[in-house]
Amino acid sequence: MRIWLSRPHMSGHEQVYVSEAFESNFIAPLGPQLDTFEASVSDYLGGGMHCVGLSSGSAALHLALRLVGVEAGDEVWISSMTFAGGIFPVLYMGATPVFFDLDPTSWTIDVGLLGEALAKAAKAGKLPKAIVPTDLYGQSVDLDQLEVLAAEYGVKLVVDSAESLGAAYSGGRKCGTGGEASILSFNGNKIITTSGGGMLVTRSKEIADGARFLSTQARDPAPHYEHSNYGYNYRLSNVCAAIGIGQMEVLDNRVATRRAINNRYQCALNVPGISFMPEPEGYYSSKWLTAISVDPQQAGLTREDIREMLMEHQIETRPLWKPMHMQPLFDGATYVGAGVDEHLFETGLCLPSGTDMTEAQQTEVIERILKLLKKKPDR
Repeated sequence: MRIWLSRPHMSGHEQVYVSEAFESNFIAPLGPQLDTFEASVSDYLGGGMHCVGLSSGSAALHLALRLVGVEAGDEVWISSMTFAGGIFPVLYMGATPVFFDLDPTSWTIDVGLLGEALAKAAKAGKLPKAIVPTDLYGQSVDLDQLEVLAAEYGVKLVVDSAESLGAAYSGGRKCGTGGEASILSFNGNKIITTSGGGMLVTRSKEIADGARFLSTQARDPAPHYEHSNYGYNYRLSNVCAAIGIGQMEVLDNRVATRRAINNRYQCALNVPGISFMPEPEGYYSSKWLTAISVDPQQAGLTREDIREMLMEHQIETRPLWKPMHMQPLFDGATYVGAGVDEHLFETGLCLPSGTDMTEAQQTEVIERILKLLKKKPDR
């Protein structure tokens, strides 16, 4: 591909910190760079958050679900439009996912639907053990309402903030600070990367300590290898954490750049039939990816027409996440909603949004889309 959707972009500082890791001979899994990286994220998020660096966002979600008490047979209510790595940990726990639709005014989980379903479940005595909403494409869920509902019904809230580091909820609260725990991802396509990695973030020292214990094979304190519980090899490499230190130094600049790219798209593609992911008043999205919806009736062409044309010119785009309830793996799963996410999957497209995009590349994407729209057949 000549123009990528989103790819790793180094700041130029990472090599210094990686060299320090090599010089210290702390390679993996623990070391001073990991401590520094965790502290850097904690300071950025504010509020005395405990941060545990892990091998992936999925690993963080797996540990979070286990540590909040999810067990085999429990229900976990979760955003249907999400990445598969944000749902597979529910299956690791032997729990049952129940999928929820999006609010069309925010493209994040519909809190109204969730509240109605919780009220019905409470009357039936069948409440879920946990709720896992997704901050979609860099935009926060409605944390205030979700936390109120979780407290009212005694349900654990774990927020999937894998896509939203650098974003903020209404009032300036940083994404990654919600619920019993939140999870972050530093995969190669995220706004900052450690090449691969994730983080569990929580206000609870007990949960953080539990995550550190379980992520290092649940080794009991003893001079030999003693195990009274089972754990995982989930800790983040010290070398990868060194990359993260350098990335954190440019996080706010990355967010500003992505928002500028999104704004340019919105100004240039302000044409009938193309709409952009809404940003509710007071929210501050990182615009990790610029997501649009294409109305075939107004635009005279489909999302696929645009995607395939751009692909011919080596410009990578991608449909929005296919909702989990539409996936073969979850055939027959319970879904609550009116199909807002289904419609967005059929019409939605993520445009190239990488921080390293040049102005010329942005111009090319815009001009090729506008040229295609001008060629649309009369209908």
